[in-house]
Order: sequence, then C-alpha cells, then structure tokens
Amino acid sequence: MESKILNSLGIDPGILVIAMMGILILVLLYMVHVSMKMTRFLKRYRIFMKGKDAASLEKAFSQKFLEVDKLTEMSRLHNDEIHRIKEVQKRSANKIGIVKYDAFPDVGGRLSFALAMLDESDSGFVLNTIHGRDGCYTYIKEIVKGESYIVLGPEEKEALRQAVTYFSDMNGGQ
Repeated sequence: MESKILNSLGIDPGILVIAMMGILILVLLYMVHVSMKMTRFLKRYRIFMKGKDAASLEKAFSQKFLEVDKLTEMSRLHNDEIHRIKEVQKRSANKIGIVKYDAFPDVGGRLSFALAMLDESDSGFVLNTIHGRDGCYTYIKEIVKGESYIVLGPEEKEALRQAVTYFSDMNGGQ
C-alpha cells in the first residue's frame, strides 16, 4: 500500500500505523484507569445514598446541622464555665509553703510549723503553729501582695518565700 501523499512527505506508512497503534493503546489504558475511578466513585455513592431518597437525605443533613449548632453552643458554654473557674482559681489559695521546725530546744520532733497559703496575687495568710510541752499555740498573719504588715519570724518568712515561688519551683525555676 503506497500513498502519494505519504511518499511526498517522506513518511513510511508502517511507522504511521505503529505510532497510531501506540496512541490507541495509551488511550485504551487511560480509559481503563478512568473506568476504575468511576467504579470506585459509584460504589461510594451507592453506600452514601443507600436507603435514602432526596427528602430523607435532606432531613439527615438538617439533623446533622442541628447537632453541629448544639455542639457549638455547648462549646461556648464550656468556654464560659472555664473562664469562671479560672476567675475563682485566681482568688483561691493555690500557692503553698510549709516549714517544719523545733520551736524550743527541749521539744524535738519538728512539731511546730509555719504554713503560707496565697492566691494568684500573692495575698493570703501565714499560719504559725508553735508546739511546746505545755501546749500548742496558733497564730495567723495576713499577707497582701507578698508582704506582711506584722513582723514575720524566720520560719514564716521561709514559708512565705516558698509560697510566692511555688509555681516557679514546680517548673524547675523557669
């Protein structure tokens, strides 16, 4: 089979047929690939639509949107509650320091102690309990912003220092 047009262009008809067959094979492989994708898509679509008509599917979407709205409202309420809890925590005594000591040389066992309890603004109290042979005495001193208007003993000062640096001591001094 000879063609005057192909001969004038200098193209061998056999090469042209082989090239066309190669292109045909590539197109065929692409069609198989697209067909496989379409089959997977149709399978997922059937699962999605199984037992649902347009009205029931719309109802399902509507119900899910209501659930999302409820979750959004619950999230807002939880955030408000967390904010309130944080405000209460700021005013709660959450920093502590305690120093045990022997108040008198003849009484051992370190039964006396100074306890400091402070809130976030370093306000609170130092409780000092002194244990002796003839009784136990307890004193309380108010602390405002890390300072006392009454003179503190060395054990009370140490308990106050521990309480003021409570969170930084817990984090390794950071």
